[in-house]
Amino acid sequence: MTSITTTTGPVTGGVDTHGETHHAAVLDQVGRELGDREFPTTPSGYRALLAWLAGHGQLDRVGVEGTGAYGAALARHLRAGGVTVVEVDRPDRKARRASGKSDPLDAYAAARAALSRRATGAGKSRDGRVEAIRALRIARCSAVKARAAATNQLKSLLVSGPAELREQLRHLSTTVLITTCANLRPTSDLADPVQATKAALRRLARRHQNLSKEITEADVDLKNLVTAAAPRLLALRGVGIEVAGQLLTTAGDNPDRLRSEAAFAHLCGVAPVPASSGRTHRHRLNRGGGRAANNALYIVVLSRLCYDARTREYVDRRTKEGLSKPEIIRCLKRYVAREIFTLLTARTASEQSHQVLPMSTVA
Repeated sequence: MTSITTTTGPVTGGVDTHGETHHAAVLDQVGRELGDREFPTTPSGYRALLAWLAGHGQLDRVGVEGTGAYGAALARHLRAGGVTVVEVDRPDRKARRASGKSDPLDAYAAARAALSRRATGAGKSRDGRVEAIRALRIARCSAVKARAAATNQLKSLLVSGPAELREQLRHLSTTVLITTCANLRPTSDLADPVQATKAALRRLARRHQNLSKEITEADVDLKNLVTAAAPRLLALRGVGIEVAGQLLTTAGDNPDRLRSEAAFAHLCGVAPVPASSGRTHRHRLNRGGGRAANNALYIVVLSRLCYDARTREYVDRRTKEGLSKPEIIRCLKRYVAREIFTLLTARTASEQSHQVLPMSTVA
């Protein structure tokens, strides 16, 4: 911890976040280092951190690393105290090789990024219905992956299992196979491979059934929350509960933090990336942004390619212009992002009643 210096002018804070402690630093309005200090990640620690920063002068803003992870609770506390919170990316490897790496250095780097306005993005508020949706989707996604793993393990075990058991079950569909295996009755002689395999199959099948019940319950909860949060989003062609939940989670409870629909497109990884050379003018795949949000937009586009006549007309027109199918899909995802951003950021009654043109019409 360095010594504390006070000033009568505005000051800017920076915080390097960790699981058990946060390291804070403060700069004056011309970038001079006023001090740094470590605080525990507890409610009392957050209060002490804010009081310490404010004790140096008029607190203008605070740059925080990881507002969506280790810094989420601190960011909520700072916003509740009326402080402007800026999301700061961690220093790149080149800067760390040149300047070194330590908690005070990272905290000062976060403060400089906020002071210079190099970092201007506001983190997600994580204090509303969308945060509840995010939490439930995490549990649902985990259950879906675990159910798929149980299915694969059951079928793999059946392939390598005793021949008589395999012949009895191998031709069943997955649904019937799960039900049948869940009702198997092995004897207590688990030293017998046949009986041990039956016991394993029954456990995996019952795990599959329990996970299916958990997923169904999560779907009901998510449907209620997503419908209440964004009914107009669900009315769009190709947008269901899963897609809407993902896009809401990507935008957060405060989508107004996104400065423009172009910023939302970058967030989703659907902003065009120039890849032109000489007489060739084209755009390539954008590998940045949130891949889950990108996949949600892809699902919307696939649905409209199948069921929306105007979208198919757009595809025919762009195909005649020489675009490949992947390039056309990238264009369509960009149009969908623009349409969805308009709905996500609608706040007032007049905005809610505003009619948004369908993606295929815009295209």
